[in-house]
Amino acid sequence: MFELENIVRKNILCLKPYSSARDEFSGKDGVFLDANENPFGIFNRYPDPYQKELKKKLSELKSIAPENIFVGNGSDEVIDLAFRIFCNPGKDKALTFSPTYGMYDVSAEINEVELIKIPLNESFQIDLKGVKKYLNDKKLKLIFICSPNNPTGNILINIEWVLQRFKGIVIVDEAYIDFSNTESFISKIETNPNLIVSQTFSKAWGLAAARVGTAYSTSKIISLFSKVKAPYNVSELNQKAALQVLNNTKEFEKRKFIILEQKDWLEKELNLVPIVKKVYPSDANFMLIETTNANKIYTALVAQKVITRNRNSLVKNCIRITVGRPDENQKLISALNNL
Repeated sequence: MFELENIVRKNILCLKPYSSARDEFSGKDGVFLDANENPFGIFNRYPDPYQKELKKKLSELKSIAPENIFVGNGSDEVIDLAFRIFCNPGKDKALTFSPTYGMYDVSAEINEVELIKIPLNESFQIDLKGVKKYLNDKKLKLIFICSPNNPTGNILINIEWVLQRFKGIVIVDEAYIDFSNTESFISKIETNPNLIVSQTFSKAWGLAAARVGTAYSTSKIISLFSKVKAPYNVSELNQKAALQVLNNTKEFEKRKFIILEQKDWLEKELNLVPIVKKVYPSDANFMLIETTNANKIYTALVAQKVITRNRNSLVKNCIRITVGRPDENQKLISALNNL
């Protein structure tokens, strides 16, 4: 049985969070002489530390209560805070699957947490036998599952199998879920108290420069994230940028349609390129392709000012290609055919 108090670090449970000026007074009208702000300027006031307006909009869009939402400075903040909340440095462990998003490694190193990496099987799916032997390890506190996975692009199945058997926290990273037809795991939070779902505005919403990420979980878990975050972790500018795109879903759907349409076109064209050996199925806005020589092809594309991501170190002779605008995709195919 999952018991949150057994997973959280003891010092975090006892932690008294920092109380900012906006915690003591949250009104919008008045003469503000409480936060040592400069009285002059356009951006001189601190932002709402709890992003109430943004959470209200997300609540409507995702059909989940505001108290079940955390807004962070990019999804990487969610990863880092999870390590800080649940894992004692030098003592506890986390687990993920390989190949996957590299920030799990980096954040684990920063927080002095051993990261167990289990290879995905030949279909880039979870190796159930491989993960099963770790599920009862009392030092294992976190499991990260990226779905759609980066760099392979596919939805991972058997996530619920892991959720139901693990007594720690499972974080499902859904950075690319908006490009997929698969239902978000947000709908499963109510029945899975050990589940955290991470999403981002950086991909389908087109706000990579704004650095706004979100986490969805039980109110108890979200309160822990709010307790340990920096006081004003998301700027007013970035909150407004997120609200602006959320209030224009018609443009969001239009751009997503073009990207998915271009992905279909790109997949067909890539399969006709002689140096492309395989195009892996994708549920994201990118594709992993196997080539005859990834290092050589990557360098040759750079010389033609076409920048892809060489993933040869993770998946032999593979390159990851993001779906661009129609003219950019045409240039990619032309460049590949010229090699």
